[in-house]
Amino acid sequence: MVTGESIPVEKKKGDEVIGSTINKHGSFKFKATKVGSETTLSRIIKLIEDAQSKKAPIQRFADTVSSYFVPIVISIAILTFIIWFISGAKTEFALITSVAVLVIACPCALGLATPTAIMVGTGKGASRGILIKGGEALESTHKLKFIVFDKTGTITKGKPEVTDIKIIDKITEKSFLEISGSLEKNSEHPLAEAIVERAKSQNISFKKITDFHAIVGKGIKAKINKKQYYLGNQKLMKDIKINLTKDINDIEHLEDEGKTVMLLSDDKKIIGIIAVADEIKESSPLAIKKIKELNIESYLITGDNERTAKAIANKAGIKKFFANVLPEDKANYVKKLQKYGKVAMVGDGINDAPALAQADIGIAMGSGTDVAMETGSIVLMKNDLLDIPKAIKLSKMTMAKIKQNMFWALFYNILGIPIAAGVLYPFTGWLLNPMIAGGAMALSSISVISNSLLLRKKKL
Repeated sequence: MVTGESIPVEKKKGDEVIGSTINKHGSFKFKATKVGSETTLSRIIKLIEDAQSKKAPIQRFADTVSSYFVPIVISIAILTFIIWFISGAKTEFALITSVAVLVIACPCALGLATPTAIMVGTGKGASRGILIKGGEALESTHKLKFIVFDKTGTITKGKPEVTDIKIIDKITEKSFLEISGSLEKNSEHPLAEAIVERAKSQNISFKKITDFHAIVGKGIKAKINKKQYYLGNQKLMKDIKINLTKDINDIEHLEDEGKTVMLLSDDKKIIGIIAVADEIKESSPLAIKKIKELNIESYLITGDNERTAKAIANKAGIKKFFANVLPEDKANYVKKLQKYGKVAMVGDGINDAPALAQADIGIAMGSGTDVAMETGSIVLMKNDLLDIPKAIKLSKMTMAKIKQNMFWALFYNILGIPIAAGVLYPFTGWLLNPMIAGGAMALSSISVISNSLLLRKKKL
């Protein structure tokens, strides 16, 4: 729950354990040293609340313009009436021109410029499984400089799988999986589950085992047909005096790739090597590449060790990473990057929530925890990282539409107000009727809405 990693962390007497986490083997006594608001989970919730309360709402350009626009237009209308009245025009004439100014300058188009584009943009995203929570997220996403990715369940699949099997003794791979699967079938450990799943996928039937013993922090031992077998790490092999000299290079190579290596042996010799890892999603490298093309720098952040973090980062195409990071530290790393530009955080777990809240844009995976989805500004319902560059492009297209709408709304007013005020009347004798001005005003609103709707036809 805290680190978010798929491989359990070994604990021994005297170590600190966290409430709400799961003990996978045996039982133990513990002392509650922190309760209520002092617990890790409560501190995580507090971090989320603090980060959310610090976010300042985006001040929309249209709001600023409108705050000046309305008093200026009223002043122009009054001035128009006074100038025509002083110049000798009839009161009716002066009143018509001033009313025409007020009607044609009604800031409907300006008010519609932003919300219509955002409505269409968020709707387009939702139809593609990208849920954007409001205009602020949509406006900010195109300004991103950095994206920080959680590892487990975000870059990776979040579930350990068997990646490599190397047979050393003279047996088939099927026999190797038959022995390994039989030894692990009653274990709840995620590594054991990965081996059992691999055996099941090849329709292997398990054998009856006897004298089963779990050796904490090392592995297991049991008998099959009265023959003793061991399955575990190098510590276990060392205890039973199994020589690994010939195989150490293969073991270290697999470990350098961030994989957890287990060794199967009998009383005398090693039988084979099996490696388990939380593999990266197929779409991760391509998503990182597309994000790089948008001139956004990617970071990997994880509670896992540095060697695993480096291996996963290399596979995904990410050059920079932070390893051994606790939940509260994730938010701090995001805060540090925010000094250099806008930051997005991508995650799926409770442990990611503080960082999701701290980031300018929190992007949560749809398969993640409720607290992550609640905290995120954007939710990827398809759990596909390729939707991140699509969300960024959608933000850019939406902002382009907003700017176009603003331009045409302001251009219309700049052109229409002088005509309504009667600037052309002395030269052409032409005066804008308030009814025609009202029609022109409505037409400007329609043009802004139509321009926003064109966003639906754009490809992400």
